[in-house]
This record gives sequence, C-alpha cells and structure tokens, in this order.
Amino acid sequence: MFDSIRRSVGTASLVAVLVFISGCKQEGPASTAYPISSAPPVEVEPLKPTKLELPPLFRDIEKRTFQFFWDTTNEVNGLTPDRYPSRPFASIASVGFALTAYPIGIENGWVSRRQAVDRTLTTLKFFRDIPSGAQAEGRGAYNGFYYHFLDMDTGARYQSWVELSSVDTALLMMGVLFAQSYYDRDDPREKEIRDLADTLYKRVDWPWLQRNAPLISMGWFPESGFIQHDWTGYNEAMMLYILALGSPTHPIAPESWQVWTRTYNDSWGVYQGEEYLSFGPLFGHQYSHVWIDFRGIQDDYMRERGIDYFENSRRAAYAHRAYAIANPMKWKEYGPEVWGLTASDGPQQTLQQFRGEQRQFRHYSARGAGLRDTFDDGTIAPTAAIASLPFAPEIVIPTTVAMHERYGEFLYSSYGFLDSFNPSFDFDIPLKTGRLVPGEGWVASDYIGIDQGPILAMISNYRNEFVWNVMKRNKYIRDGLQKAGFKGGWLEPVKEGEAAATQPKPQTKAEKDAATARALGEAESRVNRASQTPQPAPAQEPRAK
Repeated sequence: MFDSIRRSVGTASLVAVLVFISGCKQEGPASTAYPISSAPPVEVEPLKPTKLELPPLFRDIEKRTFQFFWDTTNEVNGLTPDRYPSRPFASIASVGFALTAYPIGIENGWVSRRQAVDRTLTTLKFFRDIPSGAQAEGRGAYNGFYYHFLDMDTGARYQSWVELSSVDTALLMMGVLFAQSYYDRDDPREKEIRDLADTLYKRVDWPWLQRNAPLISMGWFPESGFIQHDWTGYNEAMMLYILALGSPTHPIAPESWQVWTRTYNDSWGVYQGEEYLSFGPLFGHQYSHVWIDFRGIQDDYMRERGIDYFENSRRAAYAHRAYAIANPMKWKEYGPEVWGLTASDGPQQTLQQFRGEQRQFRHYSARGAGLRDTFDDGTIAPTAAIASLPFAPEIVIPTTVAMHERYGEFLYSSYGFLDSFNPSFDFDIPLKTGRLVPGEGWVASDYIGIDQGPILAMISNYRNEFVWNVMKRNKYIRDGLQKAGFKGGWLEPVKEGEAAATQPKPQTKAEKDAATARALGEAESRVNRASQTPQPAPAQEPRAK
C-alpha cells in the first residue's frame, strides 16, 4: 500500500506515513550499510562573475518541461496531476509549481499573458471555493490547509490515506504568492489574482498545526488527528516556517525558527570532502531555493558558520557528485557525469542479488547521500542534478548534456526527462512502474510534478534570476525571512554606488583540510568518551513460568 503513495516531502515524512497507515509493513530487512569512500578532492570554485553559457539543450528542456504543466493541468479547475501519464490524482504541490511555471511561459513567449491569467484565475478561484471542513470525505481543505492529494475533477480528498499536509500547502502557497507578485498590472483580472492570493494565504491557520509549539506538525488526519512528527531542521520545510512567520493573520512566534534550527548541529559536518549542513536527498537543498534567493542573506546559524544557504546547497551538489565518483556500492554508470539522488520513482520494492550480495531496491522513495540519511539503490533522478544548476553550473551542465547523450533515446521524451533511471536494475521481475530497456536497465514511465517544477524554475533562475526577483517583491516572504533573523544581501537597503552581496563564500583547500581534521577529532573524542562511560549491567532475562 505504501508504495502507491507519492510523497512530496522528506524522509521524515515517509516515517510519518508509516506510522499512520495501518497494515503497512516494511518489505525486507533494512539496507546494508556500506563504508563511505571518498572521491579525489575536488575544489569547489567560487561562482564566476560571467555565467557559463547554456547549450541549446537547456532551452528544449525548459520548453518541454513547461508543456508538462500546461498540457496536463485540468483546464476546468487548474488542478495539476501528481504524475503523468499515470495521472491518478492531483497534487497541491504540483499546483504550486504550475502557478510558477505559467509566468515563465509568458516570459518565454510559450503562452500569452491572457492565457496564463485565465488559467491562474481558474486555479485560485477553485482553491478558494473547495469545500472545507473536518469531515473525512467530500472536503479538500481545513483551516486553510489542503489535502496532499485531491481528486482531479472534484478537488476533494483523494482517499483515506491522504493527509492534510503542512509542507505541501507551503509549496502551494509559494506558487500562490509568486502569482500575486508577478501579476502586478493595473488590470481588473490581475488585481483579482492578487486579491485571491491574499485570501488563500491569509486563511492558512499555521498555529493550528502547532501541537508541540513552536514547531509545526507534518499534518493531520480526520480519522486520527495530528501527525506525531513535527518539522525540525534541516530539510525542505524552511519555506514552511518562513511562510508561517510572515503571515499577517495567523503567524507563528519568531522563536519557532530558533527551535527549527536547534537540530542543525546533528547534520553539520564533513561529507565527501565538503563541510556543510547535510540532508540526504537533494530536493531538501532545492525546494525553498526555487522561490527564495538565499545568496548573501544569513540567519544566525549561517552567520556563525560564515556561509549562506546557497553556498550550502552548492557544497551539497559537489558532495553528491563526489559520492557518485567514489561509488562505494559499485553501481553501474555512476561517475562525474552520472549523479544525483533525491526523492524519485524506482523499479520495485524488492531484494535482489547484485555483485554477489543481496541489495534492497525501492519503488518511490527518498534517495540520498549525506551524513545521516543515505539510501542508494542505483536509481538516478535527472531533477537532482538539473535543479542544482544555479548552485554549480560547471558540474551540472556537462552532467545534463551527458545524460541526454547517453540515455536520451529512452529517458528523454515529450515533457523532457522522465523521472528516473537505474542502469543496475535488469532483473526479470514484475515492476511497480517503468520498464526495462535491454542492455540499459530500468527507466521510469512517468513525469512527476514536484520533480519537473524545480527543473523549470531553476533553469529560469540561472538564466536571469526571474523567479527569485519576482519573489523578492513579496512583502510576506520578506517579513517571514526577517522574522526568522535573516539579514544582509537583498534584504537590506542598497547604498548608492554599492551592489547587494550575492556571491557565496567557497571553502578553500586549507579550510577543507581544517574541517576534515575537526570532524576526525570530534569522532575520536566521541569514541573516547563512550569507552570511558560505565556501561549498565545487562538486564536479566525474565524467568519462564
């Protein structure tokens, strides 16, 4: 059952679903832990003032990916499918990305402004009017939050396993506020878009989901109540807290951000030669960055570390590439131009023999490489690398071109790159999704909205900072960032003759060596402390009666 559930959130959410779906059992033992081997050191260079030129392929990727949103969205109500061509239900997160895609289409001449205004108005009006309430059926929203998956026609909660989702509502609201800021003309219909966006955002009762204030719960089920897991850093829910802090009607307390970042030190360290705040799947380093330009702005935590979240994501991209080069599990094809783990489709939940040992494979799952949450079954998702384009164009551009050249015949189609592929999986067993290509392994059969969206938006941000610059005009986003303690860069007034600081601070080789030494020293210290701590006596076995 769990394999049928498409998630648009992080690994913690996957745990939450397991807790709340009865009868769902893990298939097979936990995946084997493999030693972390490092690739040869790769110096992370500062971003060049002159951008690398994008090959023509990228324009084709943009156009095809835009068409995914334009063609598959229901024209009658604006609902965008979670995936296509399977198209079983709508995803509110996909709608957020679709609302962001339409202005990109306008700017590129793929649709007219009038067409995009029509589609956007249809979408916002439908979400305004979706039946709301605590009932388990026939409702699509409650307290301003929306169910993760909706019926493509009615907008009602899709099925009983679908939760009222905090982070997916956040993804929807980022698209809503983007539309509010983009459609700024003195025109009655564009003013209506701005007013509708205001209504939808102001309706979200963020404190209602704070069962453990000041943290925000992952969601709510009408049958069982609040999800027991809360959003704690570091992952894609940065935008959730920024939206909740910036609310003019239902704000959360400013200390929420400090509590959110309290667990950061658990994930800060050196991985694959990079010192950064780690989160295994790359989407956690991308989603909030789709709309928010984190270059040159810092919260208290990043000020102490001397970098910003943009540079942090840059290091994450390099660490993923280094992991693929090291390839500790010896998957096929991994290397400097085949890398990128994130939440994506996979072939099947199964245990199979690979290189003489049993390996775990999954269908849809959060895949990643990092300090705490690594899972890798040989499945690569093009969105993981391509959506890292603004962070590390010098490694993303050749990777994208190489994937297209090597695998494009079966991986690249009407709407760009299909979701994922696995060159190592060639087992003749029933598949959950996708197909086997003789001699090439497994390839997905679907496009997934929350993987398509970052591809389109991040190429746009790399070209001309379009999504970022529009969102900088949104008062609610600025307020949320400032209440979270962000300062500097574009959040500060620019003095005459000066430019806002936007360039990240790369690690020098000396800093990398020092970080590695610190990490080794801290590990040795933990081992020494553990060896000196008296161990409790083992509990006696109870006597048999």
